[in-house]
Amino acid sequence: MSDEKKDLGDKAEEAFDKAKESAKEAAEEAKEKAKDFAEEAKETAKEFSEGAKEALSTDNKKILAGILAIVLGGFGIHKFILGYTKEGIIMLAATLVLGIFTCGIAGWVVWIVGLIEGILYLTKSDEEFYNTYQVGKKPWF
Repeated sequence: MSDEKKDLGDKAEEAFDKAKESAKEAAEEAKEKAKDFAEEAKETAKEFSEGAKEALSTDNKKILAGILAIVLGGFGIHKFILGYTKEGIIMLAATLVLGIFTCGIAGWVVWIVGLIEGILYLTKSDEEFYNTYQVGKKPWF
């Protein structure tokens, strides 16, 4: 082999070694970034989970029950959310069954009751709502 070819081979081998080293460094950097991303994703998921638990905790049923009472009050869904199964069934039956026999009049009355309850839920303070509807178990108004 001539010196020129040997120098060219050495240079190619040197370039290959540098490329190999750069690839290793890039792989390590990618692993580190992936690890950081995974940790960040876990933290975000944990925060979201805690936020969801807080939103559905007993302290925050006021907003959920109030909105459901205004939007779907005739079906009594807000009663089920607060744990008043019997009252929820009464509202649902009055809307569906009595509504048929009274040409919808009973259904409209129950929807108005739901609307009023929703407004009452949302206008009470958190403490007052909790004491009245969750501790005191006051099922109506």
